Amino acid sequence: MYEETEQMSEPILLRCDADAVATLTLNRPAQRNALSRAMIAALSSVLDDISQDPSIRAVVIAANGPGYCAGHDLKEVRANPDRAFYDLLFAECSALMTRIVRLPQPVIACVHGIATAAGCQLVASCDLAMASEDARFATPGVNIGLFCSTPMVALSRAVSRKHAMEMLLTGELMDAGTAWRFGLVNRVVPAADLRAETHAVAANIAGKSGATVRIGKEAFYRQLEMRLDEAYDYASGVIAANMEMRDAEEGINAFIDKRAPVWRHG
Repeated sequence: MYEETEQMSEPILLRCDADAVATLTLNRPAQRNALSRAMIAALSSVLDDISQDPSIRAVVIAANGPGYCAGHDLKEVRANPDRAFYDLLFAECSALMTRIVRLPQPVIACVHGIATAAGCQLVASCDLAMASEDARFATPGVNIGLFCSTPMVALSRAVSRKHAMEMLLTGELMDAGTAWRFGLVNRVVPAADLRAETHAVAANIAGKSGATVRIGKEAFYRQLEMRLDEAYDYASGVIAANMEMRDAEEGINAFIDKRAPVWRHG
């Protein structure tokens, strides 16, 4: 549990580790889990700890209450009408989203209810996203005179340009099925099955070689920013180095021997 309480009786972020999966639960239900500076700091701190813990092989970001995340805490923003505060808030939030992408372990969003503005950015920043049938997504800043410029960065890297622009320009809520069609989420499941389905995916990933998954995640994001020939040169070097690892040798031998592999690394 993250101990900062933001003047509340319960922690704003909960953590539960089981079977090599760390589940982080946003716990500001009355505020629809808005990303206050305290919530951003809590997530950043826990992710930093997880990044150094090879026993954790996958991360789930879930939420309590009726919605996943309503974006930034607009009451906090209104209470601090100062450019220095705005710069700090958006820099801290951007660093959090970058931290998720660069975390060695895969991160899965477990989404129910609304995920809007920076909440939608959080979903787009995660490596995978599972959504309940009642989930809704939007980047509605344009409706209040504030274009969702920072959510745009993650969104435009997760969905096609035209789909991203549709969301950013209209600000309209879209249902889970549309989010799946756009490529923002991987699967849509009944609300009653969301946690179980998400943890099944996390457990599947956690059962792989942790070292191999870490190499693969880093390589995936790095090659996306390269030209095609550069990407192949880089990926060729990555897979050649991967082939020299004990886990690759074990995996190949296990496949040939028709047995389950025994991974050495976390």
